[in-house]
Amino acid sequence: MGLKEEINYSLWCDFIERDFLENRFKEIIKNGIIQGATSNPAIFESSITTSVAYKQQLDMLQANNEKTIYEELALTDIKRAAFLLDDLHRKDADDGFISIEVDPLLCDDAAGTIEEGIRLYSSINAENVMIKIPATDAGYIAMRELTSRGINVNATLIFSPQQAIKCAQALDEGIKDSNKDIKAVISVFVSRFDRLMDNDLSNKGLQKSKLGIINATKCYYEVTKFENSNIRTLFASTGVKGNELNPSYYIDNLIYPNSVNTAPLATIEDWLTDGKKEQTAIMSEADCDKYFELLKDKGIKMEEVYEKLLADGLESFKNSFKDLLSKLKH
Repeated sequence: MGLKEEINYSLWCDFIERDFLENRFKEIIKNGIIQGATSNPAIFESSITTSVAYKQQLDMLQANNEKTIYEELALTDIKRAAFLLDDLHRKDADDGFISIEVDPLLCDDAAGTIEEGIRLYSSINAENVMIKIPATDAGYIAMRELTSRGINVNATLIFSPQQAIKCAQALDEGIKDSNKDIKAVISVFVSRFDRLMDNDLSNKGLQKSKLGIINATKCYYEVTKFENSNIRTLFASTGVKGNELNPSYYIDNLIYPNSVNTAPLATIEDWLTDGKKEQTAIMSEADCDKYFELLKDKGIKMEEVYEKLLADGLESFKNSFKDLLSKLKH
């Protein structure tokens, strides 16, 4: 029996590219390695601008504006991924999802996000698609509205427990309003904390590479308090950069019941070879809280850390999207 059957834990692949979909993606679905997939503006920017697999369709779309070109390219991939994941979704309604993000430039525009979310979901026309929405004030409004309309949502760029609570509240209300079996995930970013804070923590005599996991665990506890089985915590930003950590570190340490981990393909391959395949011992919520008290005593202001990471995350996705659109100009 695998982790999926034992504790409803799922591994999703955080990557999409056209040739990959027709090759390794099919294999890792067939072999039961992954149960879903995610995409984001940075992934599409990299795939579309570096892979020759898009050239033929790009040539055919040259008469259109750059956002239309992007959407046609991206939606072709998303529709294909949804088709390939459909059998999984039919067997288990929690899984077999592919996510596509709304235009990140709309992150502070609730009405625009809602309109685009509905349009993208209708264009793809597949039940196993999640619309990704950043966890901003406008995003919470959009999450609630889209789920109430029967659209699955992936709430993204969650860094703080407070964001996790606001997402869970919005999604819980929307799902209940929908009267449908709508699914949602709350994507808590992990490794970015350690990349930002490790040097500071080390200088203060604290252990490195722990903050991301403890913060993600606290967010996980906040989501589980809503007791809505249709909402799962998804651990994102789980790739390792550099050589100090085991490549599958952020998978190995976050194998929790009723959760998802979306990881880059290389991280999944490393996990298959050397990673842990059993549930992780979970730090108690009281111990998580004690850790944050310790950080406070050491002069670390977590609210400032959360604000910086969210601002940086939004800026990064906006820049990737703008860079891609500029490259699609003709």
